[in-house]
Amino acid sequence: MPIPEDVTGDEIDKDVRQELQSLPKTLAEDVAKNLVMVARLIDEDPEGAYGYSRVALRLASRVAAVREAAGFAAYANQKYSEALAEFRAARRMTGTVDLWPVMADCERGLGRPEKALDMAGAPEVHKLDKAGQVEMRLVAAGARRDMDQLDAAIVTLQSPELASNSVQPWTARLRYAYADALLAAGRESEAREWFAKAVEADRDGSTDASDRLAELDGVEFVDALDETENENDGENEGDDTGDSEDPREESAGSADATAAQDDDKD
Repeated sequence: MPIPEDVTGDEIDKDVRQELQSLPKTLAEDVAKNLVMVARLIDEDPEGAYGYSRVALRLASRVAAVREAAGFAAYANQKYSEALAEFRAARRMTGTVDLWPVMADCERGLGRPEKALDMAGAPEVHKLDKAGQVEMRLVAAGARRDMDQLDAAIVTLQSPELASNSVQPWTARLRYAYADALLAAGRESEAREWFAKAVEADRDGSTDASDRLAELDGVEFVDALDETENENDGENEGDDTGDSEDPREESAGSADATAAQDDDKD
């Protein structure tokens, strides 16, 4: 796959660069460039990121950072079985538990929430840092919801991290998950309170908490372009030109409406 000219490979973390030193220089540079592309595309173009991860994997499958990147690219494309295999390989190579929460979430993706809950109670969780433990809590709550255990999901999310007024990288997502679980349980007033708290903590827009809050408050967003079109339609009413309406335009409008409905979406 082509690599943009502005990508040098030097953009990768120093720890990953150190891992790649075990490879011949030219090969290490090629792998680094592909890893940069994975990181660059994984959010906006998961399929593209996956393609670059496969190239890196073909070039250096014995490098833990490559296996981890391949796992995240597969995960972003909902290829959970493949992602789990790559994460397991990376964990064997490094001996760390950092990937434990995302491995558990892969089990959820594979329709095995019970396995995810087993992992949430495993000794490995105690070896995770605070961010990892919060992530594991989110996965466990998601597994409870997969099993239609809403009350248990709510209890799972109740923690010192949720109650804390300190804003950490995980705070917005934790508050959002709690609000969403409350809403699913029919506790709308509490859900609104926690969506509002999620908005306060969501400084980089990592959730759609503001939209959810507006929805609960009955706020409707009107497209200014639609308003202009409606005004023009009103002005044209009664303009008897004798021209019949083009049936292709009506079909196109119906198709647009269908597409808009299709666009509506753990």
